[in-house]
Amino acid sequence: MPFAPDEIQWNPACGIGPDGHWWGWFDIRVHPDALWRLGLHPDQPTSKVNGPSPPGWWHAAAERNARRR
Repeated sequence: MPFAPDEIQWNPACGIGPDGHWWGWFDIRVHPDALWRLGLHPDQPTSKVNGPSPPGWWHAAAERNARRR
C-alpha cells in the first residue's frame, strides 16, 4: 500500500436515504504529504510520469468496454 498507517484515515458511516432505504458511505482522509509523494497533491506545480504507459490494446479494450455500458 502506498500509504503508511498514520497517513490515511477512513470512517464508515450509514444512514437512511430519502427513499427510506439504508445506504452507506466512507469518509477517507489522506495526509497531504502522502499525496505530494505520489504526485497527487493539488498544490504541486506539475506531476511527472513515473512508469510506462499501458499498452495500446489496454486503451482499445477500455474504449470497447465503455461503449458497452
